[in-house]
Amino acid sequence: MRSMDTLTRADLAETINRKLGFSRSESLSMVEAILRHMCEALSQGENVKISGFGTFLLRDKAERIGRNPKTGVEVPITPRRVLTFRASQTLKDRIHKG
Repeated sequence: MRSMDTLTRADLAETINRKLGFSRSESLSMVEAILRHMCEALSQGENVKISGFGTFLLRDKAERIGRNPKTGVEVPITPRRVLTFRASQTLKDRIHKG
């Protein structure tokens, strides 16, 4: 029951409901609790690693000079923290197998 080729929170909750037998509300609460815990860890500067899936990494980017591609004018880009995802080799292998 996927919606438009995008896996949603509701899809995850539905899978938990079907496979593990929890009620729909319990399943959704479980998904929300996991996502909330991940968000809290990331907001506190921790990386989140899910074995066999991948790692959500926080990177601090230094200030640098960028260029407006239309005008060519140099523009300073402020320092910032970015979130990246690095897929595990297991996930990469599963994706490449199709």
